[in-house]
Amino acid sequence: MDERIVKFLKKHHVLTIASCVDNKPWTANCFYVFMEDEKCFVFTTDDDTRHGREFEANPIVAGSVVLETNVIGKIQGVQFEGLASKPDEEFHKKAKNAYLLRFPVAMLMETNLWVVRVTHAKLTDNRLGFGKKLVWDDDGTK
Repeated sequence: MDERIVKFLKKHHVLTIASCVDNKPWTANCFYVFMEDEKCFVFTTDDDTRHGREFEANPIVAGSVVLETNVIGKIQGVQFEGLASKPDEEFHKKAKNAYLLRFPVAMLMETNLWVVRVTHAKLTDNRLGFGKKLVWDDDGTK
């Protein structure tokens, strides 16, 4: 994954994630930590939320992380596709540690971790030129 995409994702902390079941899309905003080596977002959500239930029914998701700005020349954002799941037992501890390091206040609550393994990402960064896009796919294509 291009280091500029990773740098952008590590700089921010709120993603918008979209689920879809029965042709009815839904979005949610979640605090996240991005784990570079695994190319995944880690976030928390309860199983009884609409998006939590929908991740179980259809793990294919899309989302975005954006920089809010009114200056066209500074527009930046990442759009992504991925697969949502609960971390397996082996990865859970590593994911939880990463999340709590980023959001220590989460130690005070029960965390119900989810992971989105990114399969496609596109960074739009107008600082690199108007409409400049950097694309990454997990199959190695760009």
